[in-house]
Amino acid sequence: MKKKFIRQDSSRYSKIGKNRKKLQKWRKPRGRHSKIRKKRKSYPGYPTIGHRTSRKDSGKIKNLYPVLITNLSDLNSVKKGSIIIISSRIGAKKKIEILKKAEETKIPILNVLSRSAK
Repeated sequence: MKKKFIRQDSSRYSKIGKNRKKLQKWRKPRGRHSKIRKKRKSYPGYPTIGHRTSRKDSGKIKNLYPVLITNLSDLNSVKKGSIIIISSRIGAKKKIEILKKAEETKIPILNVLSRSAK
């Protein structure tokens, strides 16, 4: 699992992420006495080159390449080893058609719950 790096003092202030996961983004600590910048033991981690995702795995979701689907014809061009993401701009009627077609071809869908998951 990928390590989550959060901003220094994000657990202290609401505006930088206390109880607000969306705002907990990494910012480089620049303080003169910052223990995180100095990479002191028992303080939160600091992202370095070694934490990067390998090139062959980058861009994958659940070890599959994501493909954005905006209509039924896009579904025909999807290759094996891909996972589809249905566009949010598609209406309910077209979405149902895409779901049926994807289920027939056994292509995994990322942003819709499968029947077995319900």
